[in-house]
Amino acid sequence: MLDHLFDAATGPVLIRNARPIAFTDLAPGNDRLDVLIGADGRVLDAGPDLGNPADTRIFDAAGAFLSPGWTDLHTHVWWGGTDVSIRPEQCGAARGVTTLVDAGSAGEANFHGLRAFIIEPAREAIYAFLNIGSIGLVACNRVSELIDMRSIDIDRTMAVVEANRDRIVGLKCRASAVITGTWGMEPVRLAKKLARIAKLPLMVHVGEPPPLYDDILEVLDPGDIVTHCFNGKVGGSILEDESLYRLAEQAAARGVVLDVGHGGASFSFEVAKAAIARGLMPTTISTDLHAWSLDGAVWDLATTLSKLLALGMPLDAVVKAGTIHPRGAIRKPTDGFLTAGTRADFTLFDVVDGSLTVRDSKGFPATLSKVFEPRRAIIGSSLIEAHRHVPPESPKGRAACPNCGWLV
Repeated sequence: MLDHLFDAATGPVLIRNARPIAFTDLAPGNDRLDVLIGADGRVLDAGPDLGNPADTRIFDAAGAFLSPGWTDLHTHVWWGGTDVSIRPEQCGAARGVTTLVDAGSAGEANFHGLRAFIIEPAREAIYAFLNIGSIGLVACNRVSELIDMRSIDIDRTMAVVEANRDRIVGLKCRASAVITGTWGMEPVRLAKKLARIAKLPLMVHVGEPPPLYDDILEVLDPGDIVTHCFNGKVGGSILEDESLYRLAEQAAARGVVLDVGHGGASFSFEVAKAAIARGLMPTTISTDLHAWSLDGAVWDLATTLSKLLALGMPLDAVVKAGTIHPRGAIRKPTDGFLTAGTRADFTLFDVVDGSLTVRDSKGFPATLSKVFEPRRAIIGSSLIEAHRHVPPESPKGRAACPNCGWLV
């Protein structure tokens, strides 16, 4: 049967000959796995040999790895609502990603648009961290969402959270001098207070101080997220400051989520390699994909996973950081993802030998010898063909922003 016929949900499907990733419940003793999915998109059975059920489409996974659906914890997909966002189609199922989390593109004043026009029509599951700045990233880094207290409406923010708890999974604060000027820690403290009231995690963007990365780590609770954890910015790099490095270790030990959040200006090979060599691995691997990083340093989640693999993370740790851990961070666990009755949500992928030249956010190159290649995103009974994003050789007509390094 032609591959494209698997993209739409047209009846039961049997995925044959998949390779369970090592940490799945069915992995011990089984190097091949079949998964039967019903017409309603729910798992009917999973095991080493499910035969040939009648009236069922059969897809041969050809030994590709099967994992819980890839989840990107930091994206910007409020396309049309901000000047920085991309469409979910550019970073979602077609790239092997079944769950996208928008990291603060919308604030209380425009979340309704993100929900109605992006979240609800999408084939991927899309959740959001609500920006504590009312306007979100409408004019990202041109018009700050956190100029002073007039940028935040506490009552409306909390009302939007309460009305959308099925999709809002936390609050987001961009804590960097590029955004807040000299306002310092006050936005972070306020965001943390609101997150505690809402009983939701807080995601904090760390960048150019003030405020200091050090001070931010000290106010975060278990379950809170620091994104751009391996940035290489002066004053914000855990590599250049042993005291900050120890604070990062302590934060991770108490349950603070260290998120890669690659982006166009926030991931350093040097910093990540040194931290991983010392045993400090990121909890979650995310892209911070937006219009200015898509064809710049990032490309997609598969390439970002490949970078962390090359920097020393074990394969199973990389996969967990792109599946189980981000889903845990948004309180949507993947427990029993192959259990009968569970809606199908997983990714088929290979890790192939190659020679792929990539760059970090500072422009430093590296050559990858092992590359994640998504094959299918399985969402319900739809098996959506997936592949890595191949960017043009160089972005055209764009220059680097002197403040943030993003292409503008």
